[in-house]
Amino acid sequence: MGADRVGDFSPLILFSAGCVTVLLSLLTTGRGWRHLWIGLVKSSRQILPCVPILMCIGAVAATWMLSGVVPTMICYGLEFLQPELFLLEACVICALVSVLSGSSWTTIATVGVALMGIGTVMGYDTGWIAGAIISGAYFGDKVSPLSDTTVLASSTCGVGLFGHIRNLMFTTVPAIVVTLIVFGVVSMNHANTGTAEADEVIRRLHNVFNVSPWTMVIPLMTILLLVFRTGTTATLVLSSLAGLAGVFILQPQLFATLGLDGEGWWHWLKVSFSMIFSSTEFATGDDMVDALATTGGVMGMMNTVILVLCGMFFGGMLLGAGIITTLTRCFQKRLTNRGGIVAATVSSGVVMNSCTADQFLSIIICGNLYKGIFRRAGIDSKVLSRSLEDGISVTSVLIPWNSCGVTQSTVLGVATLSYLPYCLFNILSPLCSIGLAYGVYYFRLRKRKLVIA
Repeated sequence: MGADRVGDFSPLILFSAGCVTVLLSLLTTGRGWRHLWIGLVKSSRQILPCVPILMCIGAVAATWMLSGVVPTMICYGLEFLQPELFLLEACVICALVSVLSGSSWTTIATVGVALMGIGTVMGYDTGWIAGAIISGAYFGDKVSPLSDTTVLASSTCGVGLFGHIRNLMFTTVPAIVVTLIVFGVVSMNHANTGTAEADEVIRRLHNVFNVSPWTMVIPLMTILLLVFRTGTTATLVLSSLAGLAGVFILQPQLFATLGLDGEGWWHWLKVSFSMIFSSTEFATGDDMVDALATTGGVMGMMNTVILVLCGMFFGGMLLGAGIITTLTRCFQKRLTNRGGIVAATVSSGVVMNSCTADQFLSIIICGNLYKGIFRRAGIDSKVLSRSLEDGISVTSVLIPWNSCGVTQSTVLGVATLSYLPYCLFNILSPLCSIGLAYGVYYFRLRKRKLVIA
């Protein structure tokens, strides 16, 4: 069964697992409905705010496509980005945008979508393209002082924000350097067979859309909103409204193309709602262009919303039944050295991401569970906050039913299990964290033996 088919059954699997957890809790653990309700409330407080963001992402994706923002980015990208360095360039671009915005979700939903189209035309495998986009976006999100996960990890552990970011560099820099080297090597060895096809895609996009630098006013406005900390939901709403205005101002010819022309304010209001909420399909005669330009709107995110809600239910039941605490205690056994403690923290983070389906809830739970252990072992709290980021923030996108994995898979149109092997930064970060911890432990142990000798 392929990754896409597995994804079709994910909501049912998560809901069924949640129901089984309820039965186990009532029959074996002695925890009643009250505990289960408390667990569901904790889970919903973290995950329900994602739902309007998911809907706004669907609206932004639709309006940015129809207003010509994404087609313009694709055309300019095909003209100026070098195919022999594309994966490296895509990773760096997403990293820079994510550092400035502090949001991997916003970066992937905007710049990432355009880069996905560019890479596809250049002939790259979609898994590699998505891996480069996600690696760059999550690197920027991890080290940006504007990132909510970075702020949450530092505050949960009682660490200063910039001290936390500086400490992150010990594992983040090696991970991103290796990632960029691999993407560079793969790009240079890529046989670019899409030059003629790229020219044809540019021509067809010009035939459908008014490709113009004026469309870039919309993403520039979005970047300014993010820089001024407007808020993710508010920024996405304003960006989608700006994109909608761009359709009327910059792409008036689309209404005739799509058969949406008419008269009267009521008609145009219905057209606006249709473009934002429902799917819009093109028939240009080129299958690739049609696939690039087709939008799903808000309704296109409904399957994602359902999966996130099922993940919330499953995570809430695990919390209420006390299963998460039991799992974490299993990791905490025999923690006698720095390497083992950090490895357990990172591993617990990955497990927690899988159980709660939410990175924010996982950071809070793991942070509180391991605070005392780090304190008793005499390990700096910055190491704990760094371990939380390495084990939770960057791995959430690798789990198919986690809110991050579900969202990025839907936005990029690539199944989570398909892009997982190519998210090099997200895989290397936890490994670097564990490797550094064991390295420091054995170095200090060796130094102590030399002193005694």
